[in-house]
Amino acid sequence: MIRILIAEDQALVLGALAALLRLESDIDVVATAGNGRDALSLCQQLAPDIVLTDIEMPHMTGLELAASLAQLSSPSRVIIVTTFARSGYLRRALAAGVRGYLLKDAPADTLAAAIRTVHGGGRAVAPELALEGWSGGQDPLSERERQVLRLAGEGRSSAEIARQVHLSEGTVRNYLSEAISKLNAGNRVEAFRLARDAGWL
Repeated sequence: MIRILIAEDQALVLGALAALLRLESDIDVVATAGNGRDALSLCQQLAPDIVLTDIEMPHMTGLELAASLAQLSSPSRVIIVTTFARSGYLRRALAAGVRGYLLKDAPADTLAAAIRTVHGGGRAVAPELALEGWSGGQDPLSERERQVLRLAGEGRSSAEIARQVHLSEGTVRNYLSEAISKLNAGNRVEAFRLARDAGWL
């Protein structure tokens, strides 16, 4: 029996995924979580074989969840199920140790087959993304630039960002300026949107 944990912040989608997978004779949905932080805690308690997670979730994204599980040397293998058909997200997911990346409009039997493939040690990537994932533009941002740009995109001032990430305000402005320059953006808001749309945030 393949033991699954599902992390998804949209209750209807979470319920539908759990109901569909419970129809499979070899799959057992052992837990569900509405955000990444709860999912991480449940993974540490239950050690599911597979973690099925969305990318965008409160408290911790699916990519952050995957990276945290990898750091903890968790035996759980991660499959992302998302609406984001973006090569930047796929590359970051694979870099975080994710074993599968599927789109939410995939047929139910495709999802079940992907779970079995990943459980068996393989990888499962949506075919329409597999080639694109390696041919799109590379993420030019450093991890720190990405961090301050994400906070700027939430409407925080340089001073607020500086306090949160424990840097000087001048250093934060330098990181933002560098990110804006790398993305050929006119300002921090435009840079945030460009990076987000490319799947780099």
